Amino acid sequence: MTEPDGGSALAGLLVADFSRVLAAPYATMLLADLGARVIKVERPGGGDDTRAWGPPFADGQATYFRSVNRNKRSLTLDLGDVEDQRRARELARRADIVVENFRPGVMAKFGLSYEQVRAGNPGVVYCSISAFGTAAGAALPGYDLLLQAVGGLMSITGPRPGEPTKVGVAVVDVLAGLHASVGILAALRYREATGRGQHVEVNLLSSLLSGMVNQSAGYTMAGVVPGIMGNRHPSIAPYEVFETADRPLALAVGTDGQFAALCRVLEADDLLDDDRFADNPSRVAHADVLRARLTEALGTRTADEWYELLTPAGVPCGPVNDLAGAFALADRLGLRPRVAGDLVANPIGLSETPARYRTAPPPLGADDAELLAWLDED
Repeated sequence: MTEPDGGSALAGLLVADFSRVLAAPYATMLLADLGARVIKVERPGGGDDTRAWGPPFADGQATYFRSVNRNKRSLTLDLGDVEDQRRARELARRADIVVENFRPGVMAKFGLSYEQVRAGNPGVVYCSISAFGTAAGAALPGYDLLLQAVGGLMSITGPRPGEPTKVGVAVVDVLAGLHASVGILAALRYREATGRGQHVEVNLLSSLLSGMVNQSAGYTMAGVVPGIMGNRHPSIAPYEVFETADRPLALAVGTDGQFAALCRVLEADDLLDDDRFADNPSRVAHADVLRARLTEALGTRTADEWYELLTPAGVPCGPVNDLAGAFALADRLGLRPRVAGDLVANPIGLSETPARYRTAPPPLGADDAELLAWLDED
């Protein structure tokens, strides 16, 4: 089998990827970008569910699937078939890393649980991603919308109280994938030091609760149950979206100095003499009054005009872009958000071993002939 470039950080590591949809495939793609050899095991006939999740499509493939499956090889195995089970177990035996996101208990039916794999591969780093853990929530389905609802994210997201709204991307899956990749790398470091592998377990609900950081801490530490505040921040003001003469503008004023600079640019120096806005806690307490004053002032110019005036003054702000505008901004800033034509770049910058984009997401079963022959070797 062809090895990835030796200049990659994870070159030489083999990942047996028994995952599908988003959280785990995102994690294994990050590993693949950094040089790991990832073999994606898919069911014959249909493969990963996201192969059919479109429109949109590009080059005959769903863009959803393409977004998290580059740099991988596709191997079709029917895990209900005895011979394919043997091949899957052989793949796991040879792997440095095994990643799966079946419901808890399913992999054991195929002889592929952590304990079963570890028996023949004691150094394996085995990562399981579930929705609600392996105890009382083991049988619950794990769709991102469901997690955003029951995990509390929708309770703090929306235009106004009574209108809970999901985030516009499957952010819980992405959070879980990131946590999984960090856990895998930590386990690899431990294996390097001791020679022992271990079981990495990540669940979507815990990832979300951790990822809500200050909101979660406000509840656990102070007993505050937050609610929907629209675009407003619970602890900072002004920190929200305002209308201008043409389109919305986000203001993220986090310090008294920034607030003073904002007032000077808006020619609203009287706000600096108002005790209601003297410091951040005061501004939070009188956020409605402050919003009305700022909205009146900001309505006199366009969002781009305010951006050009406020940014040099040190006031964090920016117009609300669509994705086309967001990519255009990244291009202007020299961030190279796209690589190899249409791939979204890996955001991790490494000076010596940068991410590499070796292959496009594979057609289903594209590598069957080579990989089956390799697994069937004595």
